[in-house]
Amino acid sequence: MNDKYIVYFVSKIKKKMTSFIEKKLEENAIYDLVPSYGNILTVLYDHDGKLSMKEIGELLGKEKSTITTLVSKLENQGYVRKVKSDTDKRVTFVELTEKSHQIESKFNQISTEVQDTAYKNFTHEEKSELLRLLKKLNCNFDD
Repeated sequence: MNDKYIVYFVSKIKKKMTSFIEKKLEENAIYDLVPSYGNILTVLYDHDGKLSMKEIGELLGKEKSTITTLVSKLENQGYVRKVKSDTDKRVTFVELTEKSHQIESKFNQISTEVQDTAYKNFTHEEKSELLRLLKKLNCNFDD
């Protein structure tokens, strides 16, 4: 296989996964979320529903400005709220709201379906190897 096509395949997979997630969100009557919000909700669900903006950025490896934009959009839609720290006013926490808790099981089901579809027909060893190689590829673009 011609190794020139790596960018093509990575791009194609991202587009297909995004379309898959959009379809699943619609099927589950979650019309106001887009796939780019998913990582923020995931880390909050995985960390008892509350993290600082800085912690979210570190966990996701994203710039502060990107996290701020995504959190603001989620806040405007009622999925999260921003709360200033009682002890350090420079620190802003992001908390899940009742609305985000209401969709948590659907959200987790969609995440499971994405994983199951992505790894369909893969052995455990192939999944591990793919993840290892993707991490290596990702690191190649670190500054």
